[in-house]
Amino acid sequence: MPSTWTTSNAIEKIADGEKTDTWGQITNRNFDIIDRAASGVGTVDLSSSGAAHTLYTTDGTVGDALTDGMNKVLVLSGASQACTITISPNDADKFYLIDNNSGHDCTFSQGSGANVTIANGTTGIIYANGAGASAAVTAIIDSTTLTSLGVTATAAELNKLDGATVTTAELNKLSGTTVTTAEINYNDVTTLGTSQASKVVTADANGVVTFDNGCVGDSTALTSSSGVLTLNCRDGNDFTLTLTESITSFTISNPPVSGRDFTFSMKVVQDASASGYTISWPTSVDWPSGTAPTLTSTTSAVDYFIFITNDGGSTFYGFVAGRNLG
Repeated sequence: MPSTWTTSNAIEKIADGEKTDTWGQITNRNFDIIDRAASGVGTVDLSSSGAAHTLYTTDGTVGDALTDGMNKVLVLSGASQACTITISPNDADKFYLIDNNSGHDCTFSQGSGANVTIANGTTGIIYANGAGASAAVTAIIDSTTLTSLGVTATAAELNKLDGATVTTAELNKLSGTTVTTAEINYNDVTTLGTSQASKVVTADANGVVTFDNGCVGDSTALTSSSGVLTLNCRDGNDFTLTLTESITSFTISNPPVSGRDFTFSMKVVQDASASGYTISWPTSVDWPSGTAPTLTSTTSAVDYFIFITNDGGSTFYGFVAGRNLG
């Protein structure tokens, strides 16, 4: 019975009683084939192939040269144009690591099934399924691989990190964040320290904040109970009090520390159902000429006041800003 050869790597299988004087040479050749298939690196010279090249893994006899198709790693070189490399035979299962330095894109084919193109200057991992006439070549790593791993970023998006010096600790600060791209872009301020539409408010190098347009704040409604009223400076800078009773105990709490200027306004409205309610102002309020103003007693009348302090609330300088008789 004559020798036969394995399908994928053309290793010769010596039949019983055959090759009496050459079995050692055949065995050594088989070891060379196994060596190539396991970790062989071979250069495939495409300089004379034009648009087509056949990559052979062929049966051999003693003295026959080993073929390029037996190597695990194929380094492509010297192509004169884009080249289709056909893996032969079409019934051999093959697994290749490709390094395309040929100067042109190269497409690997085995049958009428799918092909894989390895672009010039890139590497690839492919296998051929040895399915005969309908054989196909498949890329182990391709554009879908990262998606399969849950990565949806494009190469261009990943390349934005090229050269980044961010540390793991710094990246971990983003863990769990729900910030959106639009929200991050709120920080894209043209001039530090100058406010602009749809951007965060910043201070310049001197700690100065410049408002390019108007500054609008909410008015905090104050409510008294049994004649007792507390105004908390931490609640804002604009307060409104609609009187439903006279204020007999008025406290201003939580002023800024000494040395910090703090100004707030207060709008006092007489209840529409009655008039003549009064306010007993805190002793810390210093009015012009030392005399507290008298509230307008007309029903629904409005009085406006301004208060300024910079000594931690020991003294609030109070001023009447305006009146509206309702």
